[in-house]
Amino acid sequence: MPGTAIYTDLSGYYDLMCADIDYSAQSHCVYRLQKLFGNGGNRHLDLACGTGPHVRHFIDAGFESGGLDINQPMLDRAAIRCPEARFTRQDMCGFTVGQRVDLITCFLYSIHYSADIERLKACIAHVCGALATGGLFCFNAVDKHAIDNDSFVSHDASHPDGLFNFSSGWYYPGTGERQLLRLRIEKKTGGDSQRWHDEHPMVAVSFAELSELLRPYFEVHILEHDYEKILPWNGTSGNAIFACVRT
Repeated sequence: MPGTAIYTDLSGYYDLMCADIDYSAQSHCVYRLQKLFGNGGNRHLDLACGTGPHVRHFIDAGFESGGLDINQPMLDRAAIRCPEARFTRQDMCGFTVGQRVDLITCFLYSIHYSADIERLKACIAHVCGALATGGLFCFNAVDKHAIDNDSFVSHDASHPDGLFNFSSGWYYPGTGERQLLRLRIEKKTGGDSQRWHDEHPMVAVSFAELSELLRPYFEVHILEHDYEKILPWNGTSGNAIFACVRT
């Protein structure tokens, strides 16, 4: 199943694929970062919002929240989950907002969906243009130099359609600005089994390169990838949370 087929043909299973994600902890961490680094405002936009679970948490925490995604079936589900939110079908590398917001998030390493450096630059510029002064841009990222091509994370999830196993892992060839997100899905129904393999082209950057792209627009804080504690990045771990204040 090539390209982004998993997000269209299997969009109904997306929440199952993300069943092991602690959306509450991730959202609460960003609330704290907004209080620590941001301007105190409550207007929020989630990039690559998917089916809207983070938006739901931000609304419940008192934010005026909305999201954008390139996939309409995802947005249809997000609108059901968050009927009070505004969702738009837009590319995060070329989006517009009617009013500047105070907080922009991009969870689940989705910043890498920019796919190449030029599009990543465009994404950063559009985020800056959409943020109010002192607004905060929060996202998580992986350093291309720390990727273990043999490492996969996996979990099982039950559904009326069958038992699913979801696996994902990064692959970086060692040079260039492109890495892959490799996905494997297995669905078992009775004695039958179906398997899908998917590869998503993602932009590959080091944290040093990413910081340089951000600094013309933001005051950049790199933090450990820990949603329970706010700690400065230790300089060696391959995953980090970026908290970027619009200057």
